[in-house]
Amino acid sequence: MSETNRAFRLRKRPDGELAEGDLELVEEQTPELVDGQALVRTQLLSLDPTNRIWMSDIRGYMPAVPIDAVMRGIGVGEVIESRRDDMPVGATVSGFVGWQELVLADDNLLEAPLAVLPEPLPAPLPAFLGALGHTGITAYIGIDNAELKAGETIVISGACGAVGSIAGQLAKERGARVVGVAGGPDKCRHAVAKLGYDVCVDHKAEDWREQLDTATPDGIDVDFENVGGPIMDHVLGRLNIGARVSLCGMIAEYNTYNPGGEHSGGLTNIGQLIMQRATIQGFLVLDYGDRFEEAIGHLAGMLGAGKLHYDETIVNGGLDAAPEALAQLFTGANMGKLLVRVSD
Repeated sequence: MSETNRAFRLRKRPDGELAEGDLELVEEQTPELVDGQALVRTQLLSLDPTNRIWMSDIRGYMPAVPIDAVMRGIGVGEVIESRRDDMPVGATVSGFVGWQELVLADDNLLEAPLAVLPEPLPAPLPAFLGALGHTGITAYIGIDNAELKAGETIVISGACGAVGSIAGQLAKERGARVVGVAGGPDKCRHAVAKLGYDVCVDHKAEDWREQLDTATPDGIDVDFENVGGPIMDHVLGRLNIGARVSLCGMIAEYNTYNPGGEHSGGLTNIGQLIMQRATIQGFLVLDYGDRFEEAIGHLAGMLGAGKLHYDETIVNGGLDAAPEALAQLFTGANMGKLLVRVSD
């Protein structure tokens, strides 16, 4: 039968930080199901830096969310009605569910088909949006692409974030010297004590540049970049000959990006890529679908052996809490994976 859905629709493109009126929470009736469709109730919504990119009409790896469309988002949910054999009632699914309480699982209408998770779940549900989900896979691919070797020095910005926290542990597993960059002394202590970093630089401290220089006395072999801006620029100035930059994200830029014009992210040390014969590779986890099973298998093995720690910041308050919670990614208020609990 038809149910009432609540969804956030994008009404205008944000100018800087997300503001009131950019998104509108609406109530809509779901259609009656036909063959090949299922109705999914969203349980957890993943908040990622890329959400902000999707709101902007810039050249990206996916089309911008159209004005008046449901805001794009990744999440997990439970099938509550079904007219398709591969999604029985009670099944847990993950994928592009959008910022909404109910999603019509129709492969002809969705941007990508939803995936059915194994039953019983081998880990807690939130892990499938974090350590065993797209952020964990991103960390695995980024470390592997960099061809990190034992004894090398790697710097990971966003060290306590969803991707960085996993990347740091994967780097340590390979025998590297792992230097994190995080915001605040509490996060830096956590990075060392819980995530296994050798040292962590507090980018909120006035002397963060000096801290980073001291932490990398022999230079930097690999930069796993999540932040961009001045942090990335300083790291580029300390690259060794043959260094690799695994460019995962540049969250410092996302609220200020101005296509075709000036913005805050000028990299004065970009020329060091030439001087040090270094390479920089941007990558998107969506391009590595054929390696998802490999990555999840490796991460699940570490988790099962007690060698992988992951953190979650779960915001309660239902779907209504999503816009305000998104700001945590840009202020650094979250620890690890940021999620909104949409329903139980």
